[in-house]
Amino acid sequence: MVRDEQRRDTAAIASERAGTLFGLESLRSGVQDYDDNITRFLAISRQRVPLGTPDKTSVVFTLKSAPGALFKALSVFALRDIDLSKLESRPVAGRPWEYLFYLDVAAAREDLQCARAMVHLAEFAPSLRTLGSYPRWREPTEVAESAPVQEGARRG
Repeated sequence: MVRDEQRRDTAAIASERAGTLFGLESLRSGVQDYDDNITRFLAISRQRVPLGTPDKTSVVFTLKSAPGALFKALSVFALRDIDLSKLESRPVAGRPWEYLFYLDVAAAREDLQCARAMVHLAEFAPSLRTLGSYPRWREPTEVAESAPVQEGARRG
């Protein structure tokens, strides 16, 4: 849009590669707040696209407003020794005091313990949806170390 409309009052935050692809001039680099800033991107598809062995799952659910409701919801994972890596709440538009809870768990949706936790959560969550199950992000050195070495191949 910045390029197509030849905007001089607007800027885009993007990678250097994106600027090159779209023919844009870089005004400034390193605009992040923290040097170790990490941005996550999501790839969404109606069909399953294998990206590797899933070991993380994202879900969204709602709860009835009651004392201990969130504790009860999260306990279905704790009881099965499933680690939670993220929890966010967002208000439900037009429904005061109701929230959507976004949760990342360190398990694949198809893992038996995770599947059982989801069934348990569904017993008292009015709505529950799995957003996806995918491989968690790893440092490039972790990926290289965990990759199987093929016969005759060497690591340098």
